[in-house]
Amino acid sequence: MPAKTITIFSTKGGVGKTLLAVNLAISLAGLNKKVALLDADFTVVGDTINMLNIPNPKSGLDFHSSLAKQPSTPTQDLINHLDNYKIDFLPIVLRPRQSSLVTSEMINNILSKLEEQYDFIVIDAGASFSDNLLSIFNRSNLVLLIVTPDVLAVYQTKWTLDILESLQFPLNMIKIVVNRAESLGSADLQQIKANIPCDIISRIPSEGRAAGVALAKGVPLAIDNPRSQVARSIRGLAEELLDERKNWFVSHVDMQAGHLKKDVLEQKPSFYQLYNLTEFYLDKKEGALDEVIQLKQRVHQKLMEQLDLKRLEVNAMTDEQSAKEIREKVGQAITNILATETRAFLSNFEVRKHLIKELVDEYLGLGPLEDLLNEADVSDIMVNGKDAIYVEKHGKIELTSKRFISEEQLRHVIERIVAPLGRRIDESQPMVDARLPDGSRVNAIIPPLALGGAKLTIRKFGRERLEINDMIKINSLSQNMRDFLEACVTTRRNLVVSGGTGSGKTTVLNVLSGFIPNNERIITIEDAAELKLRQEHWVRLESRPPNIEGKGAITIRDLFRNTLRMRPDRIIVGECRGAESLDMLQAMNTGHDGSMTTIHANSSNDVLTRLDSMVLMSGFELPVRAIMEMIASAIHVIVHTARLSDGTRKIIQITELVGMLDDIHIGLKDIFLFKQKGIDTNGKILGDFHPTGYIPTKLLEEFKVRGIKLDESMFKL
Repeated sequence: MPAKTITIFSTKGGVGKTLLAVNLAISLAGLNKKVALLDADFTVVGDTINMLNIPNPKSGLDFHSSLAKQPSTPTQDLINHLDNYKIDFLPIVLRPRQSSLVTSEMINNILSKLEEQYDFIVIDAGASFSDNLLSIFNRSNLVLLIVTPDVLAVYQTKWTLDILESLQFPLNMIKIVVNRAESLGSADLQQIKANIPCDIISRIPSEGRAAGVALAKGVPLAIDNPRSQVARSIRGLAEELLDERKNWFVSHVDMQAGHLKKDVLEQKPSFYQLYNLTEFYLDKKEGALDEVIQLKQRVHQKLMEQLDLKRLEVNAMTDEQSAKEIREKVGQAITNILATETRAFLSNFEVRKHLIKELVDEYLGLGPLEDLLNEADVSDIMVNGKDAIYVEKHGKIELTSKRFISEEQLRHVIERIVAPLGRRIDESQPMVDARLPDGSRVNAIIPPLALGGAKLTIRKFGRERLEINDMIKINSLSQNMRDFLEACVTTRRNLVVSGGTGSGKTTVLNVLSGFIPNNERIITIEDAAELKLRQEHWVRLESRPPNIEGKGAITIRDLFRNTLRMRPDRIIVGECRGAESLDMLQAMNTGHDGSMTTIHANSSNDVLTRLDSMVLMSGFELPVRAIMEMIASAIHVIVHTARLSDGTRKIIQITELVGMLDDIHIGLKDIFLFKQKGIDTNGKILGDFHPTGYIPTKLLEEFKVRGIKLDESMFKL
């Protein structure tokens, strides 16, 4: 019987994830269960190792590498055995810089191997949403969300649940553990129950002294002080986990079962391994691709005139026999239509046979996506338009040669996906989330929200554009400022561009986006589409105002939440002006690094006040301290712009947020400033850019880790 996998998670740091994971694993082992403990926190690396006091442990990278070289290597040779605690332990990485080497495939391979050997796998997960975390959740049977009795922790947990539920994870696999339950926090147990729709299965008391002593010794609390209230509470949780009557664990089959029975899926005819005629003719002669597409368009038109494809598709979803009969009927109709064509290549029997199969797939399947869905090394399919189908393979995004015949076919495929699930997509409901029968997650968004045509994302389980050098030439910023901003964008620092009306915020946002690597997927959200990015892998979304009846509005906040399910590498919001600011801060705090937005403000200090006001507009009555802590941890740099009296626009201030000064104030340190010296006879502003003398040490260290070295002299007066 495979192991039961328990993932312990919270998007808020300092809530006791690691303490619970370590002591829960030891408690389960004390109940005669074979337990493996995994440290999968890629944000704060090494806490579990320190708590267990393990010198030179083997890592998950070593584990995966050894399996790749010799798949038959025994698990016991690849993992750390902690005989004193009766558990086995595996940190996925040993150093922060190794985190970029971890892939979803690696995590799946490790867990597949361990599931065969243990009764329980306890995973200490990180605090950021990522592909790797979702891979862990997909293999988990139970997720324990850790909450402390304070308003910020409760809100972040509620936000986490919203994301997990939108990703189709069942709420019955998620349980709540309240840590420091007896502490005097800003939220009591009743408030937690009222705001979080999941069962609270354990309340662990506050006992900081005992936990601190154990940590100082490098001995888990369950061993150092088993009679402490915390140790006894965790042991009680372990005992309840063994009670089969509780029924807390969800099986992988339950989680990933689609809307069709497994035997139907297995018996459904396979249309995937067909010869791709389009690619064949593309190689054979110039212009053949267009010729084939034109032929398909004519066949499609005639087919629509002869058959009621809408009705046929619904019937094809019922059972295998219906699918077979309808496939034969459509195939025969296509054969008859092709008989009227005089094109030379159709005289070849094999080519004609493959063309018929390909056309049937396009009308009864998912067209050019069928082969991609069947490729094992494709993890994501991203359709930016009928002629732009991207895939992710081995962590890299690439443009495929596949394409849809027309925008209508793309829309038809989207409707074909959502219709059997009882969903619809049209102008009144232009975005939808769904799952394919195999469990693949689908997000579709169509015009008018999606500019340039429909967009489809499948996760398998005016204008002249101003460049940065142009801005230097017109004296809108200095070379040193340019180099610093490029380093910030490249290393995925979160930036806010502030300024007054007409100060050039959008222009600066456009220019900063030019530093984003071309292989990253960028999604922009705007009220009015103004951004012009140079990257090819760019999806543009635009909000929609209410109709004449005051209905049908799609806000920036609506689009932002949808964007989180479109597999973005970067999120750029044209302007934060309301409740979406809270979601933006949450995203910046939970894994969507490198995000950017603009805010209407008169100074860097004014940005903080504006954000505080906009967060309160979200309807959550958060204390000022909680809001300020969220802002301080989310935003790294503020770029302030201004339109000067002579009409020129400049970046007049670049400021770093350096953390909380006290309960309600955030420290701001100016790095570069523009100083006006006067006005010439033509009314032009005279002045120059200069550093303030403050050296952003923390940012420079991050730049260095990412391979970017800036000379500290550029920051000196």
